[in-house]
Amino acid sequence: MLPLYVTSGEPAGIGPDICLSLAKRIDERPIVILADLELLKQRADQLGMNVELIPYQGQQKTSVSGQLFVEHVPLAHSVALGQLDCANAAYVLEQLRRSADYAMSGQSVGVATAPVQKSIINEAGIAFSGHTEYYQEFAGIDRVVMMLATKSLRVALVTTHLPLRDVPNAITKERLHQVIDILIHDLKTKFKITEPRILVCGLNPHAGEDGYLGREEIDVINPVLETYRAQGIEMSLSLPADTLFTPENLSNADAVLAMYHDQGLPVLKSQGFGEAVNITLGLPFIRTSVDHGTALSLAGTGQAKASSLHVAVDLALDLARQ
Repeated sequence: MLPLYVTSGEPAGIGPDICLSLAKRIDERPIVILADLELLKQRADQLGMNVELIPYQGQQKTSVSGQLFVEHVPLAHSVALGQLDCANAAYVLEQLRRSADYAMSGQSVGVATAPVQKSIINEAGIAFSGHTEYYQEFAGIDRVVMMLATKSLRVALVTTHLPLRDVPNAITKERLHQVIDILIHDLKTKFKITEPRILVCGLNPHAGEDGYLGREEIDVINPVLETYRAQGIEMSLSLPADTLFTPENLSNADAVLAMYHDQGLPVLKSQGFGEAVNITLGLPFIRTSVDHGTALSLAGTGQAKASSLHVAVDLALDLARQ
């Protein structure tokens, strides 16, 4: 029974806290935390949690409540709660490297990730845009798609971590075709939706208002969408984002395609923050993640909510089962 690996993320944040909460579960396959073993022991003591940490040897199957499998990844420097340290940037990336290597080599079913702090990794002199881009490069994939989902809404993104001024130039016909192909493929294969229904946001206010507020919809976006509609795909033309996210519209959609990060994700997170999960589509393995950041001020306080990580693990296990 292949394991699912969980990266514990930024050690000064809530990643270790929420990973420890996974000890409450009993799952069909091993859930293995990539973390410094001593860090988890210290954090469990700080939180008053009685958790048996078991070094993972690759032979265990399921755990009982109160146990947690751990693969030790050594810290470079001791951790102070809530205080970022450039010295531990490589520790965070080593978690990602191992999780990707195990998934690519068939030693796991995939990975669920706790949050990292991109700024401190970059301050350490390591170019890093995020989990999504890291796994894409590791897998040697030309394009992946970030999608966040709650129980009632899925939002995929054409662009991800770009400055807003760079977004229009990044939305090309080629990129749209790549993103939509991946979205349709994974909705069919991973989520078992045989005929996906997709709503598409325009880039500009009022979807350009017939060119008066921008021509990207006329010149780039709608011509691409028309090619899929001609194939019988149930897909809208570009719609104004401010009216697309109504209950009536969403009731007839399996996914929404947003043009940029802060166009679709604020709506999704307002509906289900802490219950949403981030999925990277297009990878040759399963990758899910929490929908929140490192919450440095909550580390070790016992106030961090672990619900998003549990949802991410649940979805990863469900996708592995399918």
